[in-house]
Amino acid sequence: MGCDGGTIPKRHELVKGPRKVDKNAELVARWNYCALSQEKLRRPIVACELGRLYNKDAVIEFLLDKSADKTPMEAASHIRSIKNVTELNLADNPAWSGDKESIKGDKYDDIQSARFICPVVGLEMNGRHRFCFLRNCGCVFSERALKEIKSEVCHK
Repeated sequence: MGCDGGTIPKRHELVKGPRKVDKNAELVARWNYCALSQEKLRRPIVACELGRLYNKDAVIEFLLDKSADKTPMEAASHIRSIKNVTELNLADNPAWSGDKESIKGDKYDDIQSARFICPVVGLEMNGRHRFCFLRNCGCVFSERALKEIKSEVCHK
């Protein structure tokens, strides 16, 4: 069974290392929750030039509350005005039924299914694929769709 005198345990067998970060949970949190208030994303959704997603009301509250005792949050320290964020035009996923049904805890909740999809290719916006948004109109597309169409104007 080990450590019974017949074996000599090595250091890596006795010492626990740092915990591994679950990448799937991190991606789900990034695509489903506001980076500023940590609440669920709800419309209107805005994005900064770094690609972080925010609830618009959370950004407005952050910009209005300039009290001296409140330190600027790391997630939004680069946002100086509402012009630094772009309101996103997101396409709803018809297969997503998260908020439509009442959640009682008696069914499996698929965290990998996304609320939004790419309107051109149909990829789900769940963190597995890269998405881009156009700053002038706010339309959101997958990187694969932008490579296939190769156009600088909005596809809608």
